[in-house]
Formats: sequence, C-alpha cells, structure tokens
Amino acid sequence: MEMPITLAQVEEARRNIAPLALRTPLVPANFEAPAEVYLKLENLQPIGSFKIRGAANVMARTPSERLARGVLTASAGNMAQGVAFCARRLGVPATVVSPDTAPATKMSAVRRMGGRVIQAPFAEWWRTFETRAYPGVEATFIHAFDDLDVMAGNGTIALELLEDLPSLDAVVVPWGGGGLSCGIAAVLRQLAPKVRVYAAEVATAAPLAASLAAGRPSTVEYQPSFVDGIGSKTVFANLFERARGLLAGSLVVTLEEAAAAMQLAAERNRIIVEGAAACAIAAALSGRAGAGKVVAIVSGGNIDLAKFAHLTGASDGAPPPASPN
Repeated sequence: MEMPITLAQVEEARRNIAPLALRTPLVPANFEAPAEVYLKLENLQPIGSFKIRGAANVMARTPSERLARGVLTASAGNMAQGVAFCARRLGVPATVVSPDTAPATKMSAVRRMGGRVIQAPFAEWWRTFETRAYPGVEATFIHAFDDLDVMAGNGTIALELLEDLPSLDAVVVPWGGGGLSCGIAAVLRQLAPKVRVYAAEVATAAPLAASLAAGRPSTVEYQPSFVDGIGSKTVFANLFERARGLLAGSLVVTLEEAAAAMQLAAERNRIIVEGAAACAIAAALSGRAGAGKVVAIVSGGNIDLAKFAHLTGASDGAPPPASPN
C-alpha cells in the first residue's frame, strides 16, 4: 500500500520538533511477561504526552501569518495541552474544544498554559473533528490525528525505537483516532517491515476492533471511564483504511486489566501512566502481541493523582475496584 507519510517528512518533523519535544527513553519493563517488554516513556514529555510531537510539527509548518490568528483543536486533553504549550511558546492564542466528560486535570493544565477551553457535549465535540472548525472561532484548526503533519511528528517515535532497539519484534500503540499507531507503523513498514504494530483499545470503547472484524468502519457503544485518552464511538473511514493496511490488529483489554497494568508500572518501573497508556502495557503483558521484544508506547501520564491513587489502591492499600471509572 502507499504510505501516508514518507521518511523524508518524518526526518523533517524530527528537526522541527527538536526545540520542544524530548527524545524519550526506552526502558525494560521490570515485570514478568510472555514477551520481553519495553516501555517507550512518552509520559516524560514536557506536557506528559506524545501529542507535543504532532502539535509542534504542524505549527512549525504553518505560515506565521496564519499562526498569528490563533490555533484551534478538538481534544479530550492531551492534544489540547500539546497545542496550548506550543502556542504559548510561539506567542499565539489557542482555543480547545473538549467533551464535557474531559478530565478536569487536563483542562486545568490547558488553561494554565494560556489556552481557552470550550466544553461541549460529546456528539458536538466529535463533530468538530469532522468539520475541522467551531462556530465563532476563527483560527487554524489542528486535527489531533487525521493530519499528515501530525502523523509525521508521531512517526519520529519509530525512528527512536529503531535506534534504541533495532531488533524489536512488535509495538503496541494506544488507539485514539489512529494518528499515533498509523504514524509509527508507516515508518516501521518502510524501515523494518517485519515489525508487527498493534493497536490497543479498551473494551468499553473499541471501534477499531469492531471495524476490523466487520471489514468497514463500525459504530460501537461508548462508555466513559478512567481510560479517557482513547476510545470513541467510531473510526474515521480514511484512518480505518490506513489501519487495515498497516496494523497487525487491535488488542482489546478490560478496565480491570488496564488498572492492573497501571498499578504494575507504578510499583515496578516507578512511573505514572494514564489509562490509555495502561491499555498498551496491558496488551503487551497479555502475550497477544507475540513473543520476542515488544514495545508498549506509554503515550501519556496525565491523570488526576487522586484518581490514580484510587485505581492503583495507593489511597487505602486496597486493590483496584472491580469496575473503575
């Protein structure tokens, strides 16, 4: 299949994002698993998430006269912070449309970075992804996942993986809209085509798995949970086609498995991970990504600490609840 992004675009993105994004470490997971699991620590980025890569690349490639009018994005939290962070560095206004279920911690971070937040019902928020605009806001729209410059920024992660672990066998990536997994997979397909790339989803909102099973974009019931960085009712048709050609499949984990992975990462690797990242870790730990060297993309660590303590049992010494949300 034709690659959505070229290696030249990804190398350019690497140069573009260097002033803002970190080259994050890849570390062995300090726990037993059917595979040799490694963790790519994007939770250590300045905004606590990989989203800074795509946001920085888009804004670097946007003409200054357009940037001066401001930027707009739709996000449940992490892309919002990426856009707000980069906009503050560039001295331009940023507006974020978020669902009314978005975590207060993430929205507070956006405001702290100088961004304006507009909260909307889930359906209205999702429509912003489709229209790439919001009534009354005149600004350059930065799509959180359906944008080739965002995808190229995300693809820089794959370059770092191959430099740090040339013999990797598989990568497990949280699936939100598809920009992260498809960006990483597009680079690996060109440089290391034998590497398997899997999406990770949560059972309460797994439209990619349903779509792959049906052979077409499908709609699923969406249930909000502590896994707020990924999960939706459906997939974009063009991202579905890319995923179908680039990914080895979607690995769906339960809320209980995600909470357990969150606790394990804290206990053994001393890292805080949010729900989306925990899904990738849980999927890698399950063995369903295969044997060999398997990398879980720890996409972010932006979670309310009280909620994190509750989910991991740190608040009262008890195990995580059966159905955390």
